[in-house]
Amino acid sequence: MILQTEIPYDVSHERRLPGVRPLEGDWLLVDDAYGAQMAERARLIARDSAAVHALDDSARPAAEELFDTVLTALPAGFVRDGARVTRPDGVSVTLDRSNPLITLGHLVQEDLCLMLPRDGVHVLAGAILCFPARWRLADKFMRPMVAIHDPVPSYDADIAKRVQRLFDGLQVGRPIWRFNTLWDDDPTLHQPGPRPERSSAAAQVAPYFRSERQCLLRLPLTRAVVFSIHTYVVERAVVEVN
Repeated sequence: MILQTEIPYDVSHERRLPGVRPLEGDWLLVDDAYGAQMAERARLIARDSAAVHALDDSARPAAEELFDTVLTALPAGFVRDGARVTRPDGVSVTLDRSNPLITLGHLVQEDLCLMLPRDGVHVLAGAILCFPARWRLADKFMRPMVAIHDPVPSYDADIAKRVQRLFDGLQVGRPIWRFNTLWDDDPTLHQPGPRPERSSAAAQVAPYFRSERQCLLRLPLTRAVVFSIHTYVVERAVVEVN
């Protein structure tokens, strides 16, 4: 079981979709579950990389640009020495720009998705996605945003249009973010299965609380949109105290 001891934002006021705001402070974060989450990411990648990684040829330039962008944005605690980076937990990672997303999957806690415009909408053209919350990368790869959110009732056609406008209008150097929330009986980080039906009564007694800090930023050269996901799972008491 991998849990954080806190969530660094107020989860009591979740905004209606799309619920975004300007990102202030660091894009990439390191929290008290870093070492454990990174070990789990390494295990998932080694076990079945195809389940957590996908990259269309059209997105390779964006993936390489994302690789360079992440390296320049690493927060305190990372030490780069040539072609290697020592992480905050002391693990050394060899930098492989020819395998950009897998390499980043061994460096940062965030899952990273690349969205590229195609026929007027943005499609998921690349990702390192180790901690999905009830969706499979293979089911969503090369599909547009509205298809990615098919199982979410609140993600209707109107919201889809608003989100697409957000993607179209996202400016370089002006990232935005939002968060979501989910009460859960299962603290497992990698949950690719379908989302079960949940009653309001079940949520009131669920022992775990899951929240994703989701950031959107535009890469300056390829103009791809990066959708990053930092996953927090805490015990119920942590949220109730706050």
